[in-house]
Amino acid sequence: MGTDGRESLGQIVTAAVLGPGFRRATFAGVARGDVASPWVRVVVRPVELRGAWHLQFSYFDAKKDTTRNYPPAEAAAPLDEVIAVGFSGVHLTTDGEEIDLRTTKKGKLLVGRRAVASEAAGPEPHNRVKDVPLPEGRADRLLEVMGVATADGRVRPTMRAKFTQINEFLKQLRHALDAAELRRVGRPVEILDCGCGSSYLTLAAHHYLNNVLAMEARVLGVDVNEEVIRKSIERSERIAANGLAFACGRIGGLEATPDIVLALHACDTATDDAISQAVRSEAKVLLSVPCCHHALNRELRPDGPAEVLRPLMRHGILRERTADLITDAFRALALRIMGYRTDVVEFVSTEHTARNLMIRAVRGAPAGDAAHVAEYREMKRFFGVTPYIEAALGERFRELISE
Repeated sequence: MGTDGRESLGQIVTAAVLGPGFRRATFAGVARGDVASPWVRVVVRPVELRGAWHLQFSYFDAKKDTTRNYPPAEAAAPLDEVIAVGFSGVHLTTDGEEIDLRTTKKGKLLVGRRAVASEAAGPEPHNRVKDVPLPEGRADRLLEVMGVATADGRVRPTMRAKFTQINEFLKQLRHALDAAELRRVGRPVEILDCGCGSSYLTLAAHHYLNNVLAMEARVLGVDVNEEVIRKSIERSERIAANGLAFACGRIGGLEATPDIVLALHACDTATDDAISQAVRSEAKVLLSVPCCHHALNRELRPDGPAEVLRPLMRHGILRERTADLITDAFRALALRIMGYRTDVVEFVSTEHTARNLMIRAVRGAPAGDAAHVAEYREMKRFFGVTPYIEAALGERFRELISE
């Protein structure tokens, strides 16, 4: 980086971080300064400690993170130390604007500014801008790395559906955080993504919580496909994402204690195994978007009480969709029985993905509710089936639904 560029960057960063209305600063990317640094990312944000405001510096290296808190009057020196590293990417957020600073290999400083509404401002106007967690038209390194958007923030036409899906999922995640009161737990929020696949939503969740909402979060993505795990690791390395890991393995047998479990388009009974993982680890939140359903489809018969549904089950496509709905109804009801406030929502339009139903569950309801148990038994009797969710949840669940 040229001297002039570094001084200019330093002036912008110092004015934002030490000035009024500061919210967050993230330093990442290739280090282009003259000072060797063990850090791959540094995050600075204001925190309140014992009734007084401090600036919290979180330093991330390849294995761990270290946090130090400074009164504003003592923060200039550690801030200068971080600036001297010469991180190629710096993102600043204040009450009035967001600033993206990018330093090229030749030392040229690229500055992007976007005005934002102040949190202290009055009510939003009626015709306010649509609430989008990762808005279009603003440079976003993650969306660029995933191939969703160009370097200047333009969404690629072929990735429009994925862009919409990511944002709608992040809205649901934000809603769940508030419902489970996870915004201020005083420690990193732990997230487990079961069947992470290509990891678009895994990466988006980590980026949104850490870099947009200024919530420290650690995310682990798990999938049986070694190739998609390899590609996910490569993407995470390109964005220098700390607190983000991927592992190859099966759902359901993980020794983990996550606050949030995600299961997004996990195939067939893998969704049930993810639900079991969430219940067993007493996760506070489960967000599940089931994919293909096969297990119950093989069991359904127009016999007994269900004979009245023979016209529905006569046609393959209608039978298949009926099995899908019944499967997810059993899953939602089982979660209620296990002590989760549960609903099923359409999280995105079918034009963006055919599998668009989300099961949202927040821990905190009484387990074994008699009314829910009665509904579950009656569904089993009517359809003459035993859904796989029973085997996944195990003995504790069978005890709760026993006669």
